Amino acid sequence: MTHALEIVVTAPIVSFRNPLYAGLQVGLPCPPPSTVGGLLAAAAGGWERVPEHTRFAMTFHAAGAGTDLETYHPLGSPGTSTNITIKDRDFLALTTLTLWLVEDTDLWEQALRRPVWPLRLGRSQDLVNARARQVELLPQPGRQGHAVVPDDLPGAAGTRMRLTTAIAPDRSRTRWNGYRYSPPGAAAKVDTGLSTAAGQAVALLPPVHPSQFAAVS
Repeated sequence: MTHALEIVVTAPIVSFRNPLYAGLQVGLPCPPPSTVGGLLAAAAGGWERVPEHTRFAMTFHAAGAGTDLETYHPLGSPGTSTNITIKDRDFLALTTLTLWLVEDTDLWEQALRRPVWPLRLGRSQDLVNARARQVELLPQPGRQGHAVVPDDLPGAAGTRMRLTTAIAPDRSRTRWNGYRYSPPGAAAKVDTGLSTAAGQAVALLPPVHPSQFAAVS
């Protein structure tokens, strides 16, 4: 068995804009790994306190979805005026994000118990609640369910998406990877090498730390 920390994050409302659509507010059905990494960094007190090798597995479920209107204030050049605009915004309601970390579990349990900064998921105003517990993972296949998994995982089902994995601190570079996710849940059996006692497959995703950009600069 593999020792792990299971983190359950809940929020009444979240929204994840798809950056591939310039000028449009198209929502994603799940948070990108980079967004989840930012939540962990907030709990730890900044990326400098996050181990560079940090990886996690995650599942995500929303009980509902909708569209509302939001006021946007476009940025303009100094001394120029911009027009305030109203746009549709996709949102997800009554959401549950579950994470599994298999390294530095004591560090993350302490960070989640007393976060340094407020925990948010998606937009800055979308505060979340998080709780953590120590669990044991089994070395066997499991069902994909609501897991976000690498798109090259054999047997994986769901919509293929291009999501941000890591973002440079100055936002000058972004690392994208392919993932699969099924909002209603996928019954497919996948072998990630780990699963929970309830049979949920645990698929570790690529590292999210922005230090990876320094290695290629």
